[in-house]
Amino acid sequence: MPDVNEYKCPCCGAKLEFNSAVQKMKCPYCDSEFDIDTVQDYNEQLSAATGDEMNWDTEAGGEWAEGETSNMRVYSCKSCGGQIIAEETTGASFCPYCNNPVIMAGTFSGDLRPDLIIPFKLDKEAAKKAYEKFITGKSLLPKVFKDQNHIEEIKGLYVPVWLFGAEADANMCFRAEKKKTWSDANYRYVETSYYQAVRKGKMSFEHVPVDGSQKMPDALMESIEPYDYTQAVPFKTAYLSGYLADKYDVSSEESINRANTRIKSSTEAAFAQSVTGYDSVQCESSAVKLNGGKAQYALYPVWILNTDWNGTKYTFAMNGQTGKLVGDLPADVAKAAVMFFGITGGIGVVGSILWILFQILTGGN
Repeated sequence: MPDVNEYKCPCCGAKLEFNSAVQKMKCPYCDSEFDIDTVQDYNEQLSAATGDEMNWDTEAGGEWAEGETSNMRVYSCKSCGGQIIAEETTGASFCPYCNNPVIMAGTFSGDLRPDLIIPFKLDKEAAKKAYEKFITGKSLLPKVFKDQNHIEEIKGLYVPVWLFGAEADANMCFRAEKKKTWSDANYRYVETSYYQAVRKGKMSFEHVPVDGSQKMPDALMESIEPYDYTQAVPFKTAYLSGYLADKYDVSSEESINRANTRIKSSTEAAFAQSVTGYDSVQCESSAVKLNGGKAQYALYPVWILNTDWNGTKYTFAMNGQTGKLVGDLPADVAKAAVMFFGITGGIGVVGSILWILFQILTGGN
């Protein structure tokens, strides 16, 4: 049981004090008063909903069969440090992440064999059309982004992904508020009522993806989600034919924190949706315990195009299964200046014509 001195005010979160005059716990900041039993129950619920237990079995991937990788080559980029895998017949000349030349580092060996792969469903022509549609109408886009030779540089890349799954036992406390307002001839009144909503339950998570490549930003990879996991198949090297594959450089153990964050935030959001009928709801404390947490190693298909412009890298990425795409594009400052001065110049001309007409119609008065 927490000490009385540790009790928090349900309204503002400040430390409560016992007020002998009213024989209640009173907040020195917002003047709220509470029975001791009420405050004790409130703080016990908060204490019970703290402390996550999120443990994982990160044994993922398998071993390569003898001769399975004999036709696979590793290409190394000296600029960003990326290592790309491709079939000997496919080859690789430029890094899909930074567009710098790559050199063949040797025959592929070591590392884990993926458990699963989602094959490319959309081909290069579909990716090119999506990119062309994406940039259509953007008049301030630098010419290099519209150049046909540049568009041809779109590459199909399998990105390494760790898939996490577990059952989550959750205990959460939410602070909810209801506001009532009214007014008279002199004042406007606001009455705020505070509530504690406690939620306990279970949620199952399957195939929560965490990007296993340092070169592929997590935000970019997550922005082209979701992938349809039902179309995942057991990995076979034949699916790599004609495409590149990135070697993972973030282990499953190193990906746990990201998986925990995604699962915890999703759980809190789902539980918060059950707290209805209030003007505002805020999660005050939560405890999530994972059971049966396991990871798998998979490859996800991505069409990717990188361009450097004035020292900044711009990336276009498309989900190779669903076609969902994202990209950041620059504006050509020179074009913008021409357009701006052209418009303002046009306004000046129109203004001069209107002024002349006004002088004629008014006789110069």
